[in-house]
Amino acid sequence: MADKPSPVLLGTIGAAHGIKGEVRINSHTQDPEAIAHYGPLATNRPGLTVTIEAARLNKNVLIARLKGIGDRNAAEALNGVALYVERDQLPEIEDEDDFYHADLIGLDAQLDSGVSIGAVSAIYDHGAGDILEVRDPLSGDTFLYPFTKAVVPDIRLADGYLVIVPPLDAEPGEEEPD
Repeated sequence: MADKPSPVLLGTIGAAHGIKGEVRINSHTQDPEAIAHYGPLATNRPGLTVTIEAARLNKNVLIARLKGIGDRNAAEALNGVALYVERDQLPEIEDEDDFYHADLIGLDAQLDSGVSIGAVSAIYDHGAGDILEVRDPLSGDTFLYPFTKAVVPDIRLADGYLVIVPPLDAEPGEEEPD
């Protein structure tokens, strides 16, 4: 399998928090506070790097103080900034059932019969569990599947594909019965 692009998305800065320049961060790390330990983070804004000086968990959001950000206006200007780290800074995965989301993007999605139904184009986490988005290359349509062991029983990173068993025997492109 070809090497994945080096930068990996670790989180996204959200709204300002308070008046002293703190921001909310939607962290994609397993331990939300771990994002603060990766050092300077690259961003999706040219020339901007972000260093988290302090972070604390407040319910389900990370509140962070960033180096050089001292007031609410500066914090508000960072809303929506994506935070990245180079791939080689991430720990190696030891469990075969664990994956970095970045590793799954681009994998061929196949039915258990071996028929390709598209490629994994995104992974979403809306709180109740991850969802895989698979894009059909011919129609451009996208299909969403729960990222569970029952629906995605086999992931073959080295071979470049994963197997999807659609729930309720609904095949991609089929209408659900009325």
